[in-house]
Amino acid sequence: MSKVRVAVIGCGSISKYRHIPEYAAHENVELVAFVDPVIERAEHFANLHGGEAYSDFETMLAEVKPDAVSVCTPNALHAPMSIAAANAGAHVLVEKPMAVTDAEAEAMIEAAKKNGVHLMVGHNQRFMPPHVKAKQILKTGVLGRVLTFRTSFGHPGPDGWSVDGAGSWFFRKKEAIMGAMGDLGVHKSDLIRWMLDDEVAEVAGFVGTLDKETDVDDNASCLLRMRSGAIGTLVASWTYYKGEDNSTILWCEKGVMKIGTHPDDQVIVELRNGTVEKYKVGAISTNEKQETSGVINAFLESILTNTTPAVSGEDGRASLKVILCAFESQESGKFVNVN
Repeated sequence: MSKVRVAVIGCGSISKYRHIPEYAAHENVELVAFVDPVIERAEHFANLHGGEAYSDFETMLAEVKPDAVSVCTPNALHAPMSIAAANAGAHVLVEKPMAVTDAEAEAMIEAAKKNGVHLMVGHNQRFMPPHVKAKQILKTGVLGRVLTFRTSFGHPGPDGWSVDGAGSWFFRKKEAIMGAMGDLGVHKSDLIRWMLDDEVAEVAGFVGTLDKETDVDDNASCLLRMRSGAIGTLVASWTYYKGEDNSTILWCEKGVMKIGTHPDDQVIVELRNGTVEKYKVGAISTNEKQETSGVINAFLESILTNTTPAVSGEDGRASLKVILCAFESQESGKFVNVN
């Protein structure tokens, strides 16, 4: 089998820690190009893994003609770069949020369809072992219906994570458009949709900037009502200065499931009959301790088997829409229907 020729557009932290090493470890991949406006970053990875270094993605697409690309750039560039790559005949893996408007997300999906290429969105939470296990348990019916939930994702912020620290694009509204909600909140809207096999029907959001020196949001607390009737909260924060929290608790008819609340027992099921089951299934990846994301392997599988990606463009669009509605709710002071 000929190898998938992959180009990585954007050589910041998410590429450094996730995309590039996971592509490099895959036997069916040849890394053929790296793109970054800071050319030295692209050259660094080209020297490590082979391939060409570019500062301009359009020149790269024209000259290299990759089979697939990862788009790991500031949020505002996700849509135009993904559409250009699809129009050049490349399969696209785009980081989250897939776009900054619903119209952009729709245009990305259409571009992929028109050009016969796959479009996948990098929602890695679906692939984390505790979340996979939790969904399996829910499907057995042992807990009955999910009635209420809390899902939270917070850390100290991109100033400690981004390659540019406090000077990162994450804090510049023109490039980022949205802050903690685009970085973390959209992960949790995707997770709760996927884990519950349900869609968000209605959102109320408090979204604001509480502590960071930036004009994008650094905190959000949202109330969600699912189509099934379940209600819950979604929290995203860049001001969890004493450590990362990526946890979800589901209160169900027959008990409660706690995910990511304990360092060793990543999934805990406490039933109303007194039974307690604890599962050690592997950690959720953190900024401090990187685990394999699962995203790269899933993207490549969709290309190699010509099957729909595990996180399709339609999935990414639905998860983005929840976040956009939270911003609309903050602006209007009203509950917002998602569709």
